[in-house]
Amino acid sequence: METKDVIFELRTQKGYSQEELAEKVYVTRQAVSRWENGETVPNTETLKQLSKLFEVSINTLLGSPRKLICQCCGMPLEDDFISREPDGTWNEDYCKWCYTDGTFAYKTPEELTDFLVCHMSSENWPPEQVRAYYEEQLPRLKHWLKPEE
Repeated sequence: METKDVIFELRTQKGYSQEELAEKVYVTRQAVSRWENGETVPNTETLKQLSKLFEVSINTLLGSPRKLICQCCGMPLEDDFISREPDGTWNEDYCKWCYTDGTFAYKTPEELTDFLVCHMSSENWPPEQVRAYYEEQLPRLKHWLKPEE
């Protein structure tokens, strides 16, 4: 779905007119019309306001152009799973289980791996395979990357 369609759909779901939406995000009605016609896209600050107003991520507003994954555990991210900062803004880098209110749940990749082995292993994916998979994958994620020395 394109940005123009996402904004139109979210606006109509909330029952806002173009004028009402414009007032809520401090733009003109014409700006909203241009977004919904696909002539322009909201600027970064307006995207943040729309994200907060509609309770969706900026990625969703932009038509989900990127496939987001948690940069701590590697889980695919959808709006229901994306973490938030203490001020309520979205943090599209992490899931809500790894990062909540400005705090990371896991101090080391080993701690996270132990948790994942307990919760992800099954008859089809034995604990030793789960451990090997995450020991290889986690160091590639932004949160666990070691700075170059």
